[in-house]
Amino acid sequence: MKLGIVGLPNVGKSTLFNSLTKAGAESANYPFCTIDPNVGVVPVKDERLDKLAALYDSDKITPAVIEFVDIAGLVKGASKGEGLGNQFLANIREVDAIVHVVRCFEDTNVIHVEGNINPLRDIETINLELIFSDVEILDRRIAKTSKGANNDKTLAKELDLLKRIKAHLEEGNLAKSFETDDEDEIKWMKDYNLLTGKPVIFAANVAEDDLADNGDSNENVKLVREFAAKEGFEVFVVCAQIEQEIAELDDEEKAMFLEDLGISESGLDKLVRASYHLLGLISYLTAGKQETRAWTITKGTKAPGAAGKIHSDFERGFIRAEVVNYQDLLDCGSYSAAKDKGLVGLEGKEYVVKDGDVILFRFNV
Repeated sequence: MKLGIVGLPNVGKSTLFNSLTKAGAESANYPFCTIDPNVGVVPVKDERLDKLAALYDSDKITPAVIEFVDIAGLVKGASKGEGLGNQFLANIREVDAIVHVVRCFEDTNVIHVEGNINPLRDIETINLELIFSDVEILDRRIAKTSKGANNDKTLAKELDLLKRIKAHLEEGNLAKSFETDDEDEIKWMKDYNLLTGKPVIFAANVAEDDLADNGDSNENVKLVREFAAKEGFEVFVVCAQIEQEIAELDDEEKAMFLEDLGISESGLDKLVRASYHLLGLISYLTAGKQETRAWTITKGTKAPGAAGKIHSDFERGFIRAEVVNYQDLLDCGSYSAAKDKGLVGLEGKEYVVKDGDVILFRFNV
């Protein structure tokens, strides 16, 4: 899973990136201090892996990972080259979802590029820049497709779609809200990879005092939640400054620190949960002496597709999947004991993999 982090300058974007990835991206109280897109890979915490590894005495544990791409602070006019934003928009075209950091805290020591705190205005500013960038992409496709559209029905059909999407965006709408039931059009839209067609998770960046009630008493957070609910997006409340402090602690110290703050999970935990939910993702597990590992798949994936995550040969030569529920396996104490109790299923090509399945694939190529 790949997530792109965007936001206006000085909203806490790079501070959050630092804390999530411990990558040490430069963070300072002035716009454009993040010149290059920073990339950090973060393991997804999954206690099931530790327990399975102990059961199998595994030599290695490999968790699922999230790749974060931190984009330089965007400003009004970024898509036209204002600030440094334009060149960085290309860096988030390949992400699965966008994490939009929105400032919901007051601090006279940290300047705001617009002079005051207004999360809905800030969201609109970023959205408009993403829309402008998408329109630019569409204009190029329109110019290219127009050349053969007179003599080709398929190209003519695609040209019509491109123009309709462009008109939709120029009214201030996101590509995500563009509706079509046509299979060709759905496929073409995926190919365009439009920024405003991507799912969004808002990171409402609050002061430390707002963490204990999860931002419920913060009016700015309420506004972000209302906007997200309307668009079908996710929101999580975070204090980027606190996250940076947490990032320096070991697991035991982290747990004590969170308890002192009156919260049960870190911002990273919240973000992982929100992104899995938004993208409809689950994890299945493989376990053995050599390695215990988590594999991320889309909910609804059938056994051969899940096998293909490991290797294309597994999918191509799929015979069957031996499946046991993670908790059942732990309760039985061994794979053979689970098998004796009839808890290991032999599943074929139509089996839909569930979160927490421990799977052994049989294949032949």
